[in-house]
Amino acid sequence: MFHGLADATRRDIVERVLREEQSVSALARRYAMSFAAVQKHVAVLERAGLVSKTRRGREQLVRGNPDILRTVARLLESYEQIWRHRARAIDDILAEDDDPERT
Repeated sequence: MFHGLADATRRDIVERVLREEQSVSALARRYAMSFAAVQKHVAVLERAGLVSKTRRGREQLVRGNPDILRTVARLLESYEQIWRHRARAIDDILAEDDDPERT
């Protein structure tokens, strides 16, 4: 999931297809890169479960997967809580070291 979201183009693709299902061709027209490059970005997102592709005639339609994004958001929130707790603990230790009454 994180690899899929690590690239700005892929994040933009996810945002677009969460709002509205789009063809790979329509997505490719939005970026200054080849159609094949956009296909590769979509493939990375699909392997990560962030989007799904369906075929309608000759078009490949891409749609976002909000359930996976909710999972990512929950995971990031839990990591944020851990790091906030650790930062507070470091602040407490540093405050103790600065306390003149302890020396």
